[in-house]
Amino acid sequence: MRIRFSVVACWIALAVSTPPLPGKERVDILVTGGTVVTLDGTRRVLEDGAVAVRGERIVMVGPTAQVAETYQGKRTIDARGKIVLPGLVNTHNHAPMTLLRGIADDLALMEWLQKYIFPAEAKNVTGDFVEKGTALACLEMIRSGTTTYADMYYFEDRVAEATFRAGMRGVLGETVLQFPSPDSRTPEEALAYTEKYIKRWKGNHLITPVVAPHAPYTNTAETLKACKALADRYGVPLTIHVSETRDEVRQISEKYNTTSIKWLDGLGVLGPNVFVNHGVWLTEEDLAIVRKRGAGVTHNPESNMKLASGTAPVPRMLALGIPVGLGTDGAASNNNLDMFEVMDFAAKLHKLVTMDPAALPAATVLELATLGGARVLGFDREIGSLEAGKKADLILVDADSAHGQPLYNVYSQLVYSLKGADVSASIIDGKVVMLDRRVLTLDEKRILEDARDMRKRVLASLGR
Repeated sequence: MRIRFSVVACWIALAVSTPPLPGKERVDILVTGGTVVTLDGTRRVLEDGAVAVRGERIVMVGPTAQVAETYQGKRTIDARGKIVLPGLVNTHNHAPMTLLRGIADDLALMEWLQKYIFPAEAKNVTGDFVEKGTALACLEMIRSGTTTYADMYYFEDRVAEATFRAGMRGVLGETVLQFPSPDSRTPEEALAYTEKYIKRWKGNHLITPVVAPHAPYTNTAETLKACKALADRYGVPLTIHVSETRDEVRQISEKYNTTSIKWLDGLGVLGPNVFVNHGVWLTEEDLAIVRKRGAGVTHNPESNMKLASGTAPVPRMLALGIPVGLGTDGAASNNNLDMFEVMDFAAKLHKLVTMDPAALPAATVLELATLGGARVLGFDREIGSLEAGKKADLILVDADSAHGQPLYNVYSQLVYSLKGADVSASIIDGKVVMLDRRVLTLDEKRILEDARDMRKRVLASLGR
């Protein structure tokens, strides 16, 4: 794919050209002088740290003086007064639903879906809608520190195109339903679309295609088996909503006399390439199965709270060694894509429900939003921490503000005090996608204009 000329122009204009110095190796980017939170094996925090990037990889992380002795950057980013950390990993999203943000609030999940969201989608969701909604989502996520996100929606090929143009890392799944959806009349059509989509994107350095059956209650056994077979055949992940609400628990119990996890396990759907979304009502037996199969779980506290779905047993999952990551869910049920808010809510929610102030401490929550999320998606060897050899996905967060000072504990500050709006720069796959709060890969003015135009179309379609 071709990168737009404007992006290349921005990169050239911002690059700092300096002659090589004797005894030093050249790298593409040096980030220097920040408080570097590595999330590496020893959980190093460097008060005056630096990160050296060559190509798409990190080549060194260490004290600024030590890194500067070895490397000279074609470009240097001054991180003084900022916290440098791995890019945030949003493990569950429906990106195009940014265009349905606020259309139906203060409702339970089943009523929200069946009476409002599904009808609105049937009347409005096209490839154009999806692409514009994804661009809006990517703009919001880049601005608030997310560098990788997992998605489940329709016309996922268009989601992938918009994500790739934004320079983001995406783990993106085409939704499979038993009933007609905006882009497929049958599950067979959805599976055929998914296979074609996988063939196009598999092996891309930013986009990972995913098979995404919506949920146990919206698909038959035959469809779910076909989804898992497709994922296994191409060696890609599978993601599915599981045990999100009591209504789902009741439906599956009445229909199959079991739980969603037990039913999926009996069908052979679970495995190490699977991550389940929500898991609010997983039983102890369910958790044992998830652990045994090596599956991961995405925790979406804001969406679960807003829809009154319940609270997932995350501390128990972690105690069992189950991979857990954080997610925003879609903007129609959150209503934002700010992972800093997710971290704050996750930490406080579990303190409240367990009546234990030590439940999910800040350092644990930050790990769930970075390395933990990467582990859920199967990419913890590539992203999620700042280490030599890993992909260069990192963000800079401005701590030099009224709500960012004084700084005693960097983990607490990141989870409880700082916000997505404090993110000042983002590097993804070794490319600067935002600098000084200016997103370099997207036309922000046009994206916002498109969103306002789409709002008019959606309202007209609903007779409002």
